[in-house]
Amino acid sequence: MKYYIGIDIGGTKIATLLADENMNILDRRTFFTKGTKLPEATIEKMFKMIEEQMSDNEITIENIKNFGISCGGPLNSSKGVIMSPPNLPGWDNVEMKKIFEKKYNKLTYLQNDANACAIAEWKIGAGKGYKNVIFLTFGTGMGAGLILNGRLYAGIDDMAGEVGHMRLEDEGPTGYGKVGSFEGFCSGGGIAKLGKYMIEKEIEDGYKGKLIIDLSEGLTTQKIADRAKDGEYLAIKIIEKSAEKLGKGLSILVDLLNPEAIIIGSIFTRCEDLFRGTIEKVLKKEALGIPYKRCKILKSELGESIGDYGALFTATNDY
Repeated sequence: MKYYIGIDIGGTKIATLLADENMNILDRRTFFTKGTKLPEATIEKMFKMIEEQMSDNEITIENIKNFGISCGGPLNSSKGVIMSPPNLPGWDNVEMKKIFEKKYNKLTYLQNDANACAIAEWKIGAGKGYKNVIFLTFGTGMGAGLILNGRLYAGIDDMAGEVGHMRLEDEGPTGYGKVGSFEGFCSGGGIAKLGKYMIEKEIEDGYKGKLIIDLSEGLTTQKIADRAKDGEYLAIKIIEKSAEKLGKGLSILVDLLNPEAIIIGSIFTRCEDLFRGTIEKVLKKEALGIPYKRCKILKSELGESIGDYGALFTATNDY
């Protein structure tokens, strides 16, 4: 039996995974990114955890097939270099492929996290059986992974799928450094900014609802969603505005790429009931009829495990 090792590098935490050839996860360990910060110390911590995992599971390096690393971009997947991601300050041109292959003498592959998640959903999640799939992160940010004609499409500079940068309106919350962007309206940070703006505007007109407390304590998308589920009208209004822009962004992707399915993660997975009606209404109005009818809008099936499987499927290099 051969095994894969995956490393999911995030701004908050890093996970190391050990899985068999059937992608059964045998061992998962995590540590906080801020605990080591700079890449040299962080990579040493990864090595230590990986070696503990192999030892505890009585697996030697000879049993390991490949390594897979998933990380936020920008990065160069062909060379295996992480290039200054905004959520990893100090990680400037870190040659992960070279470092891991020198250490373990095993092939190592690196992928943008949105691409890695798209691969995982396509292989074993909601996208299984399709040849043309878009995966949208819809979490802290808004990024996309593109599976086109049965292969990952990353673009000439590994920058394909940066849909969060698309401007949907001339005004609105800022996301991905751009006012009125897809990420500005449709991400955790973006919805919180949108909520703050709409609440403050309503306060001027006499609003005295519960969102005022949330605003004073620190407004989050989770708090807005919880209020919306409880029927708070302004929270529903905020979510509907985000859902309207999500529908608009989806309509562009449907018309441009004519996919069989668009899979949406994170916020949509947890709050599908709050978004579904509005996005379907906007899609029906904005998208071309034939691609609209063909495309299914699905929530992620892998949920909170998607980053783990993304790193592991990156190790297979089968995409």
